[in-house]
Amino acid sequence: FTAILALLLPKRETIQEGKMATAIHHRLMSSFPQLKGSCCKPKKPTPTPLMCMQPHPTKLESIRELETKRRKGKQLLAGAHGVVEAATTRRMPPEKLEVFESLEGWAEQNLLPLLRPVEASWQPQDFLPDPEEEEGFLEGVRELRERARGLPDEFYVCLVGDMVTEEALPTYQSLFNTFDGVKDDTGCSPVAWAVWTRAWAAEENRHGDLLNRYLYLCGRVDMRQVETTVQYLIGSGMVLPVNSNPYMGFVYTSFQERATFISHANTARQAKQLGDVALAKICGTIAADEKRHETAYTRVVAKLFEVDPDATMLAFAAMMRERVTMPAHFMYDGHDGNLFDNYSAVAQRTGVYTAKDYADIIEFLVKAWGVEHVTDRLSGQGREAQDYLCTLAPRIRKVEERAQQRAKQASTMLPFSWLFNRDVLV
Repeated sequence: FTAILALLLPKRETIQEGKMATAIHHRLMSSFPQLKGSCCKPKKPTPTPLMCMQPHPTKLESIRELETKRRKGKQLLAGAHGVVEAATTRRMPPEKLEVFESLEGWAEQNLLPLLRPVEASWQPQDFLPDPEEEEGFLEGVRELRERARGLPDEFYVCLVGDMVTEEALPTYQSLFNTFDGVKDDTGCSPVAWAVWTRAWAAEENRHGDLLNRYLYLCGRVDMRQVETTVQYLIGSGMVLPVNSNPYMGFVYTSFQERATFISHANTARQAKQLGDVALAKICGTIAADEKRHETAYTRVVAKLFEVDPDATMLAFAAMMRERVTMPAHFMYDGHDGNLFDNYSAVAQRTGVYTAKDYADIIEFLVKAWGVEHVTDRLSGQGREAQDYLCTLAPRIRKVEERAQQRAKQASTMLPFSWLFNRDVLV
């Protein structure tokens, strides 16, 4: 408001100018009542997801540390706003939309068969004590809790992180429906792309349900804090720089499904090594679903390389230059403003999901899609993107190896609210 007056009024202040300022002030206040009070005193900002991620001051944090975190949050928020603006202003040209319209028959024949019939699908109850059998249920819970006692805290940090990520499914389905050419326009569209999205979400929904119920029964975690984290994450949404571009969107989902497959498979392997075969079966079953979904999305991108190699190559490179954002990067429990980073550090240290896995996924996708062998219909930019992609994985490995060595030297113990604030090595 002060800036507006500075532009409207001459530099020399007079009584008349003061009256004019008052008149303008009243006019603004009557026209925009939401501005009342903002000119006289600082107005408390409306909380945003990124602002909510900032921790409250504690005795252990200095003012300088808090200011650094707030500044980082503002930078992230500015970046998020830029992505949102781009996503709402950039739309696919008609000829690109026609590509996906022309592939609807292909999607029906090549994607939908990868879905499992509902009646033949596993359900969370198949892996947990049956509540209909009172004695058997109580005994089953006792056995489950006894096995859970033998698993270390860092294992549960990773398992909770996996579960929280799965529970944010509403965000992922909403995001998928921003992709031009493949979105579900009505909520029950019969188009193959829309049928796939809804059925994929229905299959994925079981993952979070199963892990949630297991964690509730095991007695090792603070379920209220876990549930709080889920609510924060769904409410915060997700920033994904695909600009409504389905080419980039399918590259992202291909990468992400493989990443979740690796994470759940490694969790299953560790549970088995630690003696909990039942939990290993739970995580392994979820991993198998993720692998099937990965097959679907990589199949889509392979087809796009066939029908539109230049646009697909550019989309793949653009997604990799942005670096793939993990779907739970806004993870927050009401206390730890760096929760996702801390959870990721534990996953890295325990081998559940590592920087090496990130590079391996890039290498896997480059080979799966035959990127280095694409020769036809590539523009100059497309060839540059091809060169970038074919050399990316080795370069990332070198950088990440050095970063991980530094991270190991800086390891520390931090409390996790999920574990009743017990300390875990990060």
